Amino acid sequence: MALYTEVLLDQRPENGVIGAHLFKAVQKEIPAAGPGQILVKQTHMSLDPAMIGWMSPDTNSYIPRVELGQTMRSSGFGEIIESNHPDFSVGDNVMGMMGWTEYLVSNGQGLNKVQPGVDAETALAVFALPGLTATQGLYNIGKPKAGETIVVTGAAGSVGSIVGQLAKADGLRVIGIVGSDEKADWIVNELGFDGAINYKSDNLEQQLAELTPDGIDVFFENTGGPIQHHIFNRMNTFGRIAVCGMIADYTAETPALGPNWIRLITKRITVQGFAMPDHFGDVPALLGKLTPYVMQGKIQYRTHILSGLESAMTGLNLFLTGDNKGKLIVKL
Repeated sequence: MALYTEVLLDQRPENGVIGAHLFKAVQKEIPAAGPGQILVKQTHMSLDPAMIGWMSPDTNSYIPRVELGQTMRSSGFGEIIESNHPDFSVGDNVMGMMGWTEYLVSNGQGLNKVQPGVDAETALAVFALPGLTATQGLYNIGKPKAGETIVVTGAAGSVGSIVGQLAKADGLRVIGIVGSDEKADWIVNELGFDGAINYKSDNLEQQLAELTPDGIDVFFENTGGPIQHHIFNRMNTFGRIAVCGMIADYTAETPALGPNWIRLITKRITVQGFAMPDHFGDVPALLGKLTPYVMQGKIQYRTHILSGLESAMTGLNLFLTGDNKGKLIVKL
């Protein structure tokens, strides 16, 4: 009897502590595909900051929480090893929501074929949620224009790094907020950002003012934290703010207070939060927008690879410590 491993959510986080104690690894017999089904062997699994929210007790989020005893939710990349489905063949590579598991049976819903020549790391780092999220938030909310200034928090992360590169390719001045000098060096000297600020450094307000002499037109928010107020205070008239994530508050007992709304009136600023499950129907259009930038070599990325399914149990902590360098992927 051949077995595989699956990881279930066993407890909810308390006091902001994320670790292996929250999960339970179980062994199951490898299933067979039934009528109209496919059997997928997952080879690479994406870790994303949103997972921390999916584990919370909150029942009013944009997507149903993961219930205790359920397979932990995640997107992934895998190969079809058995198919009874007319649209999928053995050997096809697919990506989509697969969960923390080595094998899964699916009717194909929510899984998309990966075009030949696109490897797992490129698929998950660019064409999956990071690239789709960056494209949706930047273009449909940020509405960037050449010559404007954009500030991106979490700029060395999987989403923020793509946002900045897209904006730079479109002729904007791009400033990134990161959590280390190494990340600042990477986004400026490798990705082409015009400037970077380590939010752990001093004189944040002064640094921001020096790097945004003409103010800020677009703010892509991934993290929250104290620098949010400084960015907000430098927003230009008719500025746009796309709120993608607030990881600084995901495990906080009391969320930080936001900026004063008076400036929203005086500067006529637009603020919009968004979540990708609302836009899965727009994926073909988003990929159509993103793909030419990738094909023209305008999008670079780096990955941080963890080995083995169970490494995901502690890997999520890297988002909270800022120790991940690039798109966080688990290689099964």
